[in-house]
Amino acid sequence: MQNKMAGKNPGVEPRLNISQIGGEFALIERLTKKPVQREIIKGIGDDAAVIKAGGKYLVLTTDTLVEGDHFSHKYFTPEQIGKKAVEINVSDIGAMGAEPKYFLVSLVLPKDIDIKIIENIYKGMRKTGRKYKIEIIGGNMTHGRQLVIDICMIGEVKKKNLKLRSTARPDDDIFVSGDLGSSAAGLNLFLENKKGHVNVKKRYLEPEAKFYKVKPFLKYINSMIDISDGLASEVTRICEQSNTGAVIYPDLVPIDPATRTAAEICKKRALDYALYGGEDFELVYTVSREYTNKVQGFMVGKITRKKGVRLYKEGIEEPLTKHGYDHFLI
Repeated sequence: MQNKMAGKNPGVEPRLNISQIGGEFALIERLTKKPVQREIIKGIGDDAAVIKAGGKYLVLTTDTLVEGDHFSHKYFTPEQIGKKAVEINVSDIGAMGAEPKYFLVSLVLPKDIDIKIIENIYKGMRKTGRKYKIEIIGGNMTHGRQLVIDICMIGEVKKKNLKLRSTARPDDDIFVSGDLGSSAAGLNLFLENKKGHVNVKKRYLEPEAKFYKVKPFLKYINSMIDISDGLASEVTRICEQSNTGAVIYPDLVPIDPATRTAAEICKKRALDYALYGGEDFELVYTVSREYTNKVQGFMVGKITRKKGVRLYKEGIEEPLTKHGYDHFLI
């Protein structure tokens, strides 16, 4: 009889890589467990975690920048790297309706890195820290082949101001706080070695958190998320957490004329930058229709009971087949 087990290892599951299971967000879903401690108000699955500490709600987030992936010394100054590392964490804190308070910095450093680079990265971090009145309170460092910066940031939020991805309601209008796609446009200008377009490139090099834009009307917002992976991805995350669907109106997505020009030069679609590019760090928020005249921003779609995210144009709905930037599907 032929041995059907030849060459196999009984009881060992086949090896899977991250792309085979569906990418970054599929991996997060596999690793997520329901919190068991009462103090955990929100665990994995949002822009930040929320815990109750005494009479306060603390908001905690962490984000990592990796050399060659999130930044390159060819384009960024060390100070810009430091600024970006802080801004992207402030953006996550702000997306929860919270105010940043403190942060810790962990570094992976090549052994031969110039000390001036590290000092100037910290100069950028401290400069952005002063902007938000937050301080570095600790961290860690070790050595490795490439520069990696990881920040853990702590903020505070009043219970009434807490905003989650999971609280969108059917028939909510979907808003964005500003124009989209400029960061992706700036990156592609660098990758294509295109000269000029300084303002577009700056949107990639020096992103800023946008919580200040929504703070005046925070009480009218049902759900919120920041745009780190593109509008399509962020709307999808809100729908997954809120158990809803959505329609996006591509003609209403705000795109700066300079971004459109940059896209044409790189022979790309500006709308693709907005939907799938990421790192704009604008905010996506949903608002009940009765309060849409109370908020500012750009209405780009609506939340639906029907599941799935669709694009609506010229009377036709088409399902999104792509959902934005994913670290493991590129």
